[in-house]
Order: sequence, then structure tokens, then C-alpha cells
Amino acid sequence: MISKIKTLLAATAITGMIAVTCNGTAQAASQELIDAAKKEGKVVWYTALVVNQVVRPLAEAFQAKYGIKVEFVSALWQEQALRMINEGKTGKVQGDIFDGPPAFEQVYAAGFVEPYLIPSAADYPAAYKDPKGLWTAHSLQPTGIAVNTDLVQEKDYPKTYEDLLDPKWKGRMAWTTSTSAGGPPGFIGMILDHMGEEKGMEYLRKLAKQDIINVPSNQRVVLDKAVAGEVPLVLSVYNYHIPISQAKGAPIKWIKIEPLSGHLGTFSLIKNAPHPNAARLLLDFIMSEEGETIQARAGYIPAHPAVPAENPSLKPEGNYTFSGIAPDRMMVEGPRWVKIYRELFE
Repeated sequence: MISKIKTLLAATAITGMIAVTCNGTAQAASQELIDAAKKEGKVVWYTALVVNQVVRPLAEAFQAKYGIKVEFVSALWQEQALRMINEGKTGKVQGDIFDGPPAFEQVYAAGFVEPYLIPSAADYPAAYKDPKGLWTAHSLQPTGIAVNTDLVQEKDYPKTYEDLLDPKWKGRMAWTTSTSAGGPPGFIGMILDHMGEEKGMEYLRKLAKQDIINVPSNQRVVLDKAVAGEVPLVLSVYNYHIPISQAKGAPIKWIKIEPLSGHLGTFSLIKNAPHPNAARLLLDFIMSEEGETIQARAGYIPAHPAVPAENPSLKPEGNYTFSGIAPDRMMVEGPRWVKIYRELFE
């Protein structure tokens, strides 16, 4: 799986759209699973997603469809990972499913992820799911560049990554300090993929001299700093956050420089889940066309090939090259990218 995203990137460079490989045909949840899930009565979801935007709508739709209660625990992924690892080690597992690739890396390393091949994800591109069922993408999380249109004239918009080396941007760019694939490490991995090791490292050393402002918060906060005019240009912000700000009248614009870095938003089943059938049914619902449509309406970019994004230009197919980092690749190569970030940019 580690090489699949690289292959995907090469294919997109040639065709201009994501190359997908589908396996099987999505199937509806079996009545046997539904009956077993209803007997369990509830499912516990550990989440780092935005509750009112997407968690609550998904939970309410699932409850209405199956009559099974969804309890969710919302916290930062670091807290969720620690909770799941502690529960697993003590044998007192409370959660059933969890989201977020950063949490996956730690929980999987500790041995507390249960494989599950989600039936409704059968038709997903191969690059969007682990072949053993350790994780499945529910959304795409492309990160890119945005500018404050009140502060940056159109003629000055960067058109390539090399344009960021222009002296006019020195000390006028910002990004998150997150060491996830959605932060600087993912950007670094994309640059090394795109430019090659030698040229990529040469570029990163030059970029480091541009004194990028490190914001100790998430990508949304970084984007809001550009919206507020505190900085004219921001890097590694989620592209789907930009239309949300634009709809509120913010002077912000997505600058589509390819390839975009980023990662996949994923779900996994917790090992020894106390409600295993309800957990599997909820995962199947989340990845179904119905569940993915709810996520699209919430502003997310759905992974399901049959579900368009609310803003079609945000989804990679035919629009841009997406260098998404899969969780297992981040586990292998991420530590080096984090090291490069800390040595050059902190």
C-alpha cells in the first residue's frame, strides 16, 4: 500500500485525473449484521471531526435508520490515541470505532486496530483503503495555498512552488506546526515526490530561508489568520475550508499549485470493540453513498467515487493532481519528514 499513492501520483501527472482501481461491488449491509447490531443497542465513536458539522448529522441519520444509539467522544487525536492505547492495555475497551490517520499511526503501532473490509467501500479506489481493512478513507483532505485577496494582487499570485522563493514572500507566509500528513511533513513529502530527493531538498533549504511563520495550532486557525489579514499567504491549509470562508465574505482565494499535498481522512475498527456488530454497521453506513452524501453536504470531499463534492472543483478527479499520503506511508516515511521540518523550519 505504501507505493500505491506514489503510483497514483504518477498516473495523475499523465492523465490529469486520479487513476482508480476498484474491487468488487458495494453491497448493502446484511440483515444478519443489522439484527446483531440492534441487539447490542449502541455504538461508541471516538472522533476528532467537527461535531456539529459532520459527526452529529451522521449519528442522527444512522440512529434514524437503524434505531441504534450512537455515542461519540470528541477530543483531539492525540487524546483519542492515548485513550485507546490505555484502554487496550488495561483490557477495558470502551470505544468501537475511531477516525483520523494521526491517531491510526499510534493505535496501530500499539496493536489495537481490528481489520475490517467495509462492504460499502468495495467500489472505492484501491488507494483509498488498506487491502487488509485496517483503515478506509471516508474523505480526501487536500492541503494547498491560499492568499488574502485584499493584500495580494492577482498579478502576484504564485503560480509554481518555486514562486514561493521570491524575496517578496520572506516573512509573509505561515503554516501550522502540526506534524501530521496535513501539515508541513506532508508538504515536505509531496515536494520530495514531485521534485526528487536532490532537487527537493535543495528547494526545501531555500524555502526555509523564507522565514515561514509557524502557527502552533491547526490548519483552520492558520487560514483564519489569512482571512483576518494577519498574513497574506498561508501554506498547507485544507482546500475545502476555503469555500466555507468565502461564503461568509472572506477575502480569501485558493491558489491551485500542483500537486497538492494532504492526506486521507480515515476510519478504523478498534480491537476488542464492545459493540463489534454495531461498529461494523456504522462503518458501513459512513462509507455508503448515503453516509458520504451527508459528509459532502457538510463540506467534506467524499472518498466514494459516486458521490461528488458540494463544490466539484475541490475533488481531484479531472481538476488537479493530489499527492495524498496514506496512513501506512506516513508511518514509514513520516518520521524523516518531521525531522526535516524541525531541522529546517522550526
